[in-house]
Amino acid sequence: MKKLSHLTMLLAASLALTSSALAQGSPDELVQIVRNATQKYQNVANASPDYGPALGCVSGSDHGAMGIHYVNGNLVHGETLLPNGQLDPTKPQALIYEPQMNGELKLVGVEFIIFASALPAGAAPEVDGHLMLYVDGPTTLRPDATPNRYGLPALFELHVWSWEENPLGSFVDWNDRVTCVNQ
Repeated sequence: MKKLSHLTMLLAASLALTSSALAQGSPDELVQIVRNATQKYQNVANASPDYGPALGCVSGSDHGAMGIHYVNGNLVHGETLLPNGQLDPTKPQALIYEPQMNGELKLVGVEFIIFASALPAGAAPEVDGHLMLYVDGPTTLRPDATPNRYGLPALFELHVWSWEENPLGSFVDWNDRVTCVNQ
């Protein structure tokens, strides 16, 4: 009887993990959605006029880099928020380019961004079932909060390394295979 109870618990746990994985798109699925949606931006000239460079090339303090963010400022206030509370995975707010030795820019990924002020209090935005990371900063309720390193108000973000594999994972902020050396 004890063995059967243990087996039942293992089966229930396995089913719960499986249904959770099915509810959340796999990393490969979101990466593919983003690749399909951003194929035309392989050539940085196609990013204009909707996307423009911001912040210069962003590198990590101890490893890796993000690259140069080309941001569509019209999309950071919740314009791509779907009725289910998720951001549209086909409309990233930023395209990320890595400077190359020959002066060209290589599309390496995207960043989904939404200002916290565009969401109801306590919201936890997602992109295709993947929770976004909260980056603290000043808000309407906390105008004196310490600014983040980018000088932006509080926001949620999710990086998707769709065009350059990240050895640390598809959604980790810093990519050790991306560099700002050629900026």
